[in-house]
Amino acid sequence: MPHEFWQGTNLPRVGGFNRAVVLDTIRAHGEVSRVELAERTGLTAQTMSNIVRALMADGLVAENGHAPSTGGKRRVLLRVVPDAYSSVGLHLDPESITGVLLDLAGGVRLRSRRRVPRDASPATVAAALTRTLKQLVRRSGIDESRVLGAGLAVPGPLDADHRRVLGPPNLPGWDDVALADLVEQRAGMPVVMDNDATAAAIGERWAAGKARRGSFVYVYLGAGVGVGVVLGDQVHRGASNNAGEIGHVNGGGAGRACSCGKRGCLEAYCSMRAIVEEWVSATGSPGGASVSADYEEICRAAAGGDATAVRLLRQAATRLGQALATVVSVLDVDHVVLGGPALRHVEDLIRSRVEKTLAAHVWAPAVRPVRVRTALIGEDAGAVGAASLVLDHAYSPRLATLLGS
Repeated sequence: MPHEFWQGTNLPRVGGFNRAVVLDTIRAHGEVSRVELAERTGLTAQTMSNIVRALMADGLVAENGHAPSTGGKRRVLLRVVPDAYSSVGLHLDPESITGVLLDLAGGVRLRSRRRVPRDASPATVAAALTRTLKQLVRRSGIDESRVLGAGLAVPGPLDADHRRVLGPPNLPGWDDVALADLVEQRAGMPVVMDNDATAAAIGERWAAGKARRGSFVYVYLGAGVGVGVVLGDQVHRGASNNAGEIGHVNGGGAGRACSCGKRGCLEAYCSMRAIVEEWVSATGSPGGASVSADYEEICRAAAGGDATAVRLLRQAATRLGQALATVVSVLDVDHVVLGGPALRHVEDLIRSRVEKTLAAHVWAPAVRPVRVRTALIGEDAGAVGAASLVLDHAYSPRLATLLGS
């Protein structure tokens, strides 16, 4: 997601690294006083006062009552104004399009879901994405000038510099598609795009506030498996903006055939499709109309105690945990977040198995015990993350701003 895309637009940027830090701190803590802001950011009282005054003048921050008395003058609390601006998030999955309208505080105001058209050509899908976007804005009743833009969360790999989707394994025929441009031209508003795992990590950071400060690895479990990486509150995208493609890391070419054309990839064992195929083989089930419907049936069976379903999901979670042990050890993070629709009905089963496997395989567990949590933004993580891409780019502090790049 190159910075140049946003230059020359009319987005109400927060303006300056210190302002972004202040707004991000207020947002993350929900309510905070000016004194606490100065303590948490290291800014002087005068600088803080000037920044808060400007944010209030722009309608981004408002006073919100007083903190409990501690014996002296009660401190005035500040909060982000949720309805100051909104953004739309669209998540393209091989089977469905999910849309959300997000407020400035990260709250979901509206949701929408539709099936991907049978003619899943780029033009047809772009039209469906645009219809979802426009319907959400219309249903919300929000003036379009208060909608900052739209975010797209899509399966990778991506050419971020040219805003193109480059042959994702789960979207056959999409060899080189300028999807962001197609939607932007139809929608008439700025559109930004990122891979679904990175978008979900941004959404988790934005919506969860101080519960997701610092560094963590977000594991997105949907039709495929991907990882979003946040290090020191900064999203790590990598040299080509494709960091986190853990689903297609393999152990030398041996093993099951994967949809990407290689063998032995993690997705060949841990994706919804892989688990459904094992279920059909083990039970003789004829399978249903869609992979996602069949997979949900397996998860419901596991939640009800079906031994075969439990075994298959535990096997997949064990492989996932083994792969994550390498990621966690290399990045030196101590927090893993699991999210996405593949966790529905089986959050505890998957989380506990991943956590147990990590504890057994991560390097130096005594020095860095790894916590595994389920996501706070729910199964619509891709769409929430997509909407957060817009808010994050407009209002979050970033090291590039501080360094003048």
